[in-house]
Amino acid sequence: MKRVTLRDIAQTAEVSLATVDRVLNGRAGVSEEAEARVRHAMDVLSFKSRRLDAASMGSRAYHFNFIIPRGPKNTFMVNMRRYLDSITQQMAAQNIHLTGADYAELDEQELLDALAAVDPDRCMGVALVAIDSAPVREAIDALVQKGIAVVTVVSDVTSSRRFFNVGPDNVAAGWLAASLMGRFAGRRPGKIGVIGSMSLRDQADRHLGFEQVIAREYGFLEVLPVSEGCDDSAVTIELTRKLIRDHEELLGIYNIGAGNRGICTAIEESGRKSELVVVAHELTKHTRQALVSGAFDAVINQDYQVEVNDAIQALRAFVDSNVAAMPLPVHLDIYMRDNLP
Repeated sequence: MKRVTLRDIAQTAEVSLATVDRVLNGRAGVSEEAEARVRHAMDVLSFKSRRLDAASMGSRAYHFNFIIPRGPKNTFMVNMRRYLDSITQQMAAQNIHLTGADYAELDEQELLDALAAVDPDRCMGVALVAIDSAPVREAIDALVQKGIAVVTVVSDVTSSRRFFNVGPDNVAAGWLAASLMGRFAGRRPGKIGVIGSMSLRDQADRHLGFEQVIAREYGFLEVLPVSEGCDDSAVTIELTRKLIRDHEELLGIYNIGAGNRGICTAIEESGRKSELVVVAHELTKHTRQALVSGAFDAVINQDYQVEVNDAIQALRAFVDSNVAAMPLPVHLDIYMRDNLP
């Protein structure tokens, strides 16, 4: 008999994989009607959640390590860490044992030290939010050579031997941001400021996709060189102030990473909030408030809870040699003031 997958349930219920995941794990954010469709699909397909039934897990124990940048500057990463901590006991009841390590965001040496500390006798797999650099790639490949499965989360590492990348298509995320920016800008010619961190693969890919669509479809807009924001609001506030001060023709700002608090504050104080189009990433309490106030026009979001669960799923699939259990790419959502959850 064919094994029923989460994709089968999502297709039968006509909902997203994220919605199925929320129902199975008892999380908020699902309407009663959508939950009813998911549960009906589970009944129709005779699906029994392996996540919720510890007895079905068998006696095998899994030991995985997550390496995530530490806060408090990056709210998205803070939320990811909190969610990981919140499910640790639940996973342990299913013989999935999670441990965590962290490193200062964008600090390559701290990340290398965390990777070097992984014990192959105690760890089957590592999921990490990584810096895209040659030393990090070498450290990942060294773990793989020791038999440890490595999954990158959110941001990939170019040409590494990692097993799988959990996250959205970030080039497509950049395309999406450019389409939003171009449409909000209308046909007005002007300049677009970009703030981000090019040492992170997800942000570099977003920038690439953004420039592709602007050049192809919105040639009347000039994309300025990337200002290095370091995912730090104390840095992005000064960069935003400089962009506004130095470019009278500035029409918009695209933040491809974190540090949204600084951008929002600088725009609010500039008196140009109604003139500037701002597109950013990740729905947090700060970007939510920016949408409500009108400082931001759109936020492109990925679900960190789904990404943590998908990383666990991918590592289990590797250990079990079950390629059919690999998760799908993470879905992107667009939020504006009028459709906030």
